[in-house]
Amino acid sequence: MLGHRFSKFVPPPAGTGNTFNNLHKIFMQLVLITAGNVAEALQWLTELDRQYNLTDSQYGMGDFIEDLKKQGYIRDDGPPGSDNYKLNARGEQTLRQAALEEIFGKLKKTKQGEHNTHHSGRGDEQTTERREYEFGDSLEQISMTDSLRNAQINHGVENFYMTEDDLEIMESEYKTQTSTVLMIDISHSMILYGEDRITPAKKVAMALAELITKKYPKDTLDILVFGDDAWPIAIKDLPYLQVGPYHTNTVAGLELAMDILRKKKNANKQIFMITDGKPTCIKQGIKYYRNAFGLDPKILAATLNLAGQLRKLKIPVTTFMIATDPYLKSFVRDFTKANNGNAYYSSLEGLGNLVFEDFKRNRTKNL
Repeated sequence: MLGHRFSKFVPPPAGTGNTFNNLHKIFMQLVLITAGNVAEALQWLTELDRQYNLTDSQYGMGDFIEDLKKQGYIRDDGPPGSDNYKLNARGEQTLRQAALEEIFGKLKKTKQGEHNTHHSGRGDEQTTERREYEFGDSLEQISMTDSLRNAQINHGVENFYMTEDDLEIMESEYKTQTSTVLMIDISHSMILYGEDRITPAKKVAMALAELITKKYPKDTLDILVFGDDAWPIAIKDLPYLQVGPYHTNTVAGLELAMDILRKKKNANKQIFMITDGKPTCIKQGIKYYRNAFGLDPKILAATLNLAGQLRKLKIPVTTFMIATDPYLKSFVRDFTKANNGNAYYSSLEGLGNLVFEDFKRNRTKNL
């Protein structure tokens, strides 16, 4: 007789593999916080081990470091004994995958997809909707079950035959490709008042990069950072991203994003901007015009003017503001209105979900 037998759960004994896995998870978080400084992360991990006994007499920190090297997560670039550790490509990939799972959850593998549109017709992906046959529809689009049922109803079973009027077509949706530019604010305010805002921003960027690479390989993602100036960075550089002694030149970031998107052939283009403050800087020739006290009318006008230009180019900007100050909300509201984009006021904890949902929501129409 088949059935189930229940017994008391006995956890497996702690072993070398478990210890490595537990240390590895903590180590990867520390690497991200230390902007890719492996030696500093190992120092912090050693201190945590001293306080909380993460290792034992069978498996110590030296064993863990050797395993990291053997498994290809880190390498030692210096002379013997220098402990000049660096992340390998596998370590960088692991950071992105961990960020994806932490923020977006474990995604099921799907067909190399793109983004569904609201436009139906002779598209790429079948839906549950049906319609009558039209000249030009392919045989693959015919729903045989529905068509046979229609033929039986219309002509009977004894004298069964099928006409064009009996055919039903499986509706389909068109696919699109999307070009996204992700802008990350690295001005000094991202670490002001003892609050680390840059690490969550990096996690979101890595998760988005991993998502697009794995699930939407036909899309493009460019990442840039902006402070006094703006410059592009590679996905592999994200773990090493640090805040600098910069003001916030939003105009420079938007101008660079616009230049990047002009070169893309995709019809759908968008900008995501993660920031925690107001624009405080613009560049005039070779000089910088700065004002960190309130919303400067000169800087504000330049920023809103660029938002309008992007609107004419049909490039929406989605702003993720990691702040709740009323006057900053007012600025974001004006900026969003000028661009006809979207805006969110997010806590650090909710940032990833907001980015993901907005990315999924409607990358689909021709913007």
